[in-house]
This record gives sequence, structure tokens and C-alpha cells, in this order.
Amino acid sequence: MTTSTRRPEGPFRIGRSETGLGLFATDVIEKGTFIIEYVGPRITSEEVQRRRNTRYLFEINSRWTIDGSPRWNTARYINHSCRPNAQATVSRGRIRIRAIKRIKPGDEITYNYGKNYFETFIKPVGCKCRSCERKRAKQAGLGG
Repeated sequence: MTTSTRRPEGPFRIGRSETGLGLFATDVIEKGTFIIEYVGPRITSEEVQRRRNTRYLFEINSRWTIDGSPRWNTARYINHSCRPNAQATVSRGRIRIRAIKRIKPGDEITYNYGKNYFETFIKPVGCKCRSCERKRAKQAGLGG
């Protein structure tokens, strides 16, 4: 099978989300369950500084970063949420995504991208996660 037609392996699928493409549960994923690893070539901190597009870069430590931009990195489709249902953990140079609450089929899998990413990419355009969208809708309803 070619990379473009390969289906993700796991209890999830890639699909349309509020913010573009996202990763959605196809089966129940219990709290604490490993979901997927964030993978890609390792690059040095110096290489990170030379790059213009830093959207899929995930820092492992002060020396190394994983470039998660290849489309075969299915974890790259996990979107940010201020109230996520998963968490990324760095251990021994690997980034593993685990459920921090029970995720039902059809739910989008999300994790918090962290303060630096949020301040650089999300805050300038406004957070579009479900939690923030609901908060804005509620405030608009109360104010109008």
C-alpha cells in the first residue's frame, strides 16, 4: 500500500474537524490507554532555528526536536484543545500520546500543545478548540 492510501493503524481515523483535519476515535479509548506515538525525523535545535515553518515540530529536550510534518506521522492530525482528552508525554526521546479521560467513538482526540505553541500560533488567531468556542458562544448569548 502506498503512503497516500494507507489507513491509520489504531482506534482512530483522520477526518474533518472544526480546525481542518483531526484524529477521531473509532472505538472507545479508556483513560490511561496509549493511543499513538508522535514520530518523524529528529533534528537539532540549530536546525529548528533555521526553519521558517515550525508548526509540526515537537521538542524532546534542549538539543533535539521531532519534525512531525511527514504525512505518515498520523499523530500530527491531533489538534490542540484547552480541555483535552489526551496528553503527550516525552520519555526516553519518544513522544507518546495517552488518553487522560475516556474517549468515545466519534470524539476528536486532542491534547494541549503547551504555552509556547499557543502564544505563537493559536492566540494571534483565537483558539478554535471546542471548549473556547463554547465559552465564546455562551458569552455572546449572555451579552446579547
